[in-house]
Amino acid sequence: MKQAQKGDRVKVHYKGTLDDGTVFDSSRERGQPLEFTLGQGRLIKGFEAAVTGLAMGETETVTLPPEEAYGLSNNDLVRKIALAHFPSQIEAKVGVYVTTKHPDGGMLEAVITEVTEDAVTLDANHPLAGKALTFEIELVDIV
Repeated sequence: MKQAQKGDRVKVHYKGTLDDGTVFDSSRERGQPLEFTLGQGRLIKGFEAAVTGLAMGETETVTLPPEEAYGLSNNDLVRKIALAHFPSQIEAKVGVYVTTKHPDGGMLEAVITEVTEDAVTLDANHPLAGKALTFEIELVDIV
């Protein structure tokens, strides 16, 4: 039976969970498999590596350390801003996403992680940065 290799266009169903069992993503819940070309680097490195070598219908469960998923959390992407300098039109509430300017001039999505009397803390790390991720992956098709 053919095994998925670099350059193959594949379809997979997957479920991603955190260490505590929380499901953070699932293609089955969306009702459609994920389709991508192996080796293009559009997905996290560890995910592509887990799919490589699978045969159609085969399932693999893999736990990826942060370095093979969304990376380690980067403290340089966490900023504390004086509340007096925080835009008044944005609600200063934990969990609210804002767009901010990166020092290099680009734009970053950040989430408010802490609000005190005089400051707001923004975190522009990927929400899954620093976390080990477990994926249950089923190769549905090699297109």
